[in-house]
Amino acid sequence: MAVLNKIRQRSLILILVIALALFSFVIGDLFKNSDALTGGSQDVVATVNGTDIGRLEFQQKVKGYQDRVGGRVTSTQAMNTIYNQELRRIILNSETEALGLSVEKDEMRDLLKTSFSSYPEFQDQNGNFDVNRLNAFIANLKDLNGEAAPLSNFMVTYDSWTNNEQNIAASAIQQSYYNMIKAGVSATIAEAKDEYLGDAKTVDVKYVQIPYTTIADSLVPVSKSEIKSYMESHKDKFEVDANREVVYVEFKEEASKADEDKIKADLLALKSDRPEYNESSKNTDTISGFDTTSDVEEFINTYSDIKYNDAYLRANQLPAVAKDTLLKLNVGDYYGPYKDGEFFKLSKVVAAKQMPDSVKVRHILIPYVGGTRADATVTKTPAEAEKTADSILTAIKGGTKFMDLLELSSDKVSNEKDGEIEFDYNAGMAPEFKAFSFENEVGDVEVVGTSFGYHVIEILEQNSFNKAIKVATLADKIEPSQETLDEVFNKMSKFEIAAKDGDFSELAKERDLTVKPITFNELDETIPGLGSQREVVRWAFDEDTDEGDYKNFSISGFGFIVAKLVEKNEEGLMSVEDASITALPEIRKEKKAKMIREKITTTSVDDIAKNNGQSPRTAAAVTIKNTTLSGAGVEPKVVGAAFGLKEGATSKPIDGEKGVYVVEVTKVNEATELENYAPVMNRLNSERRNTVQTKVYQALEKAADIEDNRAKTVY
Repeated sequence: MAVLNKIRQRSLILILVIALALFSFVIGDLFKNSDALTGGSQDVVATVNGTDIGRLEFQQKVKGYQDRVGGRVTSTQAMNTIYNQELRRIILNSETEALGLSVEKDEMRDLLKTSFSSYPEFQDQNGNFDVNRLNAFIANLKDLNGEAAPLSNFMVTYDSWTNNEQNIAASAIQQSYYNMIKAGVSATIAEAKDEYLGDAKTVDVKYVQIPYTTIADSLVPVSKSEIKSYMESHKDKFEVDANREVVYVEFKEEASKADEDKIKADLLALKSDRPEYNESSKNTDTISGFDTTSDVEEFINTYSDIKYNDAYLRANQLPAVAKDTLLKLNVGDYYGPYKDGEFFKLSKVVAAKQMPDSVKVRHILIPYVGGTRADATVTKTPAEAEKTADSILTAIKGGTKFMDLLELSSDKVSNEKDGEIEFDYNAGMAPEFKAFSFENEVGDVEVVGTSFGYHVIEILEQNSFNKAIKVATLADKIEPSQETLDEVFNKMSKFEIAAKDGDFSELAKERDLTVKPITFNELDETIPGLGSQREVVRWAFDEDTDEGDYKNFSISGFGFIVAKLVEKNEEGLMSVEDASITALPEIRKEKKAKMIREKITTTSVDDIAKNNGQSPRTAAAVTIKNTTLSGAGVEPKVVGAAFGLKEGATSKPIDGEKGVYVVEVTKVNEATELENYAPVMNRLNSERRNTVQTKVYQALEKAADIEDNRAKTVY
């Protein structure tokens, strides 16, 4: 009781302690997630020029895009596409709204007419666009209260229609905006003249090149401070987004040699009969093997990972690794087990025959509603179409000429050729049509059903006979056993444990593992060879992940990787070490140029060449638009300097791409003036206006105030 009394006396203190603990837990989480304190919304994907892209609406658009394109893009690719679309929409809307651009009602009707005039739903009896039908369709959509109505091959709701109208209007406004800018973009006569002279005027030069390679790199020291200074003066070359440098090793879940040997042994075991105890009859039954089975198709479909193919196969249809051997086998002979891709296979030839490589047939096609390429005039159900085809076959077998019934066929193309079609085995025909044509004999006539309808087919010719075989193949997918999977997991786990205190690279070397480096930006998703791995990227950018941390990741269909975060690089200038790869050669080039210039004491090209152990060179018909200097390569500064000289003049030393140059202009070849520069001016106008949209948007995007939260909200 004394203890209980003490607890009651101190209950207030206990409550306060618990409350403080809970408060510190919540506050700690708030500081960890600073958005909760600062008011930054996790529901905002991005803010562009003060306009938010909401997460819910963004994700709905992403889902809609994924539905439209099917499985052809990853979720990250879909998000990036919608983000770029929203970015463009907001940036351009802010510009067009500032200019007061809009689409009026009459103009909107014209836009809709342009967009939908080809739709039968909006055409009158003469095939002309009927605005009343359009208005009726929109009114009907509105009355459906969210339900969808068919339009061409789509299902449309009122909301989706209005969204589409808004997109059409926005596109029209944006085009008006670009057209206004294009109207102000033009070339002058002077620019046209310069453009013409850039190709037509030439100079002949004599020059000397003193290569930078004449000075050894070891004689040109470069300090870290010089690299840093160079980076500051060339920021555009060295600015980088935030990235993470990661190394990883792979632990593949793949079948071992022992696994493969067991798979092959299991395939061979299926050849023989085997006893099996029957619980129902209390007797031991004999289960037929591949050697003795009376139903090959059922046997293959029961024991194989690939279903039975009851078709005669030509050489090019057989597995490349086995076709030569299989074609030489007799009926009943086996080949295998052999490895074909991700399977081990045991094949048995069950039939062989000579089959044609090309055929000529004629047919009558009776389509049905819903069949492939069935047009609006088709009214028969599949059962009715089959009944019609059967009656045509009966008439033909009863003596009616095939040709007399061609008018019943819907295949108007073949009808013009007496219903005849010639094709080889590799042609893209309906499988059922092809099978009948090649596997039966000349003169046979039958009804064959395909996705197009029911065909009455008569085989007229078969040509180029070659051996074809029917093969029954037991296929067993090559997969690791549970023992192998356990071993891979154990190896990965032991490596991860050892990495806690050991050197990652040394541990990998000891285990014959290859350390693979990769650098991620925050919105990246793929690892070469492993596909989309956003989980690894998220981990690398998590604020709780420090340099030197490592973690294992399960990779679907592959196994595991153990990744280690090597370096965090924040947005801004890259490190001096990374920048030195490109900065060091440029700094050395500048220093060498200064050293070479200081050694030049004469002004004659010949004397400079002689004093520096070089030979003077010449280049004829040099143009200002082609900056390639014969014998030296691309040298824009040198060519530009030559066009600034008069005939007979010699330049001062020029710091080029590959060395220091001195140029003498030996001849100026003036161009013949044109009487009319309008064609050149028109070409320049066209070229410049064609680039307006891209360049204007790039400039607007660069100037926009964009806060990108994708990595924190939806990625």
